Amino acid sequence: MYEENVVLCAASAYNEKYYLNEDFEALPDTVKDELKIMCVLYTQDVGGILTLEFDADGELQFRTEAASDDFFYDEIGSVLKIRELQRTKQDLLESLEMYYRVFFLEEDT
Repeated sequence: MYEENVVLCAASAYNEKYYLNEDFEALPDTVKDELKIMCVLYTQDVGGILTLEFDADGELQFRTEAASDDFFYDEIGSVLKIRELQRTKQDLLESLEMYYRVFFLEEDT
């Protein structure tokens, strides 16, 4: 079992980049595209950096951070946007958790 969180993907409003962990290249292109759109739109709306990562139990966590001098980062909007994504993308997020548990944690479902 992994002892540290495993990053699935991340997006940054600061350098306008998106990152997908190469360990997840086997995901279908439609899933990878949806993740990219979701993360990039989040950083465009809220600012800062959004990271999606799996914890040791295989649950997908949303992590956000912002530079201390980023006065445009919307902290309240961040919480609201993450809740909205968790609600509207629930099927996708649950499927990703199942994928991670089966292929990375080698759990039986």
